[in-house]
Amino acid sequence: MNTYPRVNILGCGISAINLPQAEQTVLQALLEKRKSYVVIGGVNGILVAQKDPNYKNLINRALLCTPDGMPLVWCGWKEGFKDMDRVYGPDLMLRMMEIGTEHGIRHFLYGGKEGVAGILKANMEAKFPGVQITGIYCPPFRELNNGEREELQQMVAEQKPDIIWVGIGAPKQERFMERYLPLLDTTMMCGVGAAFDFHAGKLAQAPHWMQRAGLEWFFRLIKEPGRLWRRYLLGNPLFLWLLFCQWTGLRRYRSPDMA
Repeated sequence: MNTYPRVNILGCGISAINLPQAEQTVLQALLEKRKSYVVIGGVNGILVAQKDPNYKNLINRALLCTPDGMPLVWCGWKEGFKDMDRVYGPDLMLRMMEIGTEHGIRHFLYGGKEGVAGILKANMEAKFPGVQITGIYCPPFRELNNGEREELQQMVAEQKPDIIWVGIGAPKQERFMERYLPLLDTTMMCGVGAAFDFHAGKLAQAPHWMQRAGLEWFFRLIKEPGRLWRRYLLGNPLFLWLLFCQWTGLRRYRSPDMA
């Protein structure tokens, strides 16, 4: 199994990788049946981890915590990891759907509003002939009750997916993966948030130039101001301040313990 160093960003270990390295690591873990989960790391998740040590530990125990946003990539470049690049959840999902067809990888979709996962499944099957999406599950916007948990366990046991894509938003999806990975008959889980809506055509993605310039947050804020204003207008300045404190030594963050 390839292992990559991690960049200590406020005590969270962000994998110093790029997209080709991430997809090969995920594929290798799937072929080796290495039970694990992948976190698509962003600024919001790192801020959540500052208030929740359990969430920070969850991030640091992941097989990978990918640099989803350009600010995390820039932090990696500052530390000397010049090959580090953005590993965007929607992009990783597409690549694994594509290369998975060559290796018989079986996928399962968990998340999205009513009907979204079905559209996503149809879109992926049209885009990648031969892709195996064994099932979908649209969860309620709350914790699963006992009956729902048993239903999900039975579905996964019958359909035997290699990887479950979880699209219920951070930090909820990461907590779900940590809790349910031992309970489900699958090898891997990967939380990809809004990728479900993007690939189902329900939500527009930022132009590539805005993504590379670190301005995707602004595009998404314009599209969903009511939901995202607090995350970006309050969270982004706080992240920059904490990062300044780390870089100047005003505050020290222990090097994260990784799996």
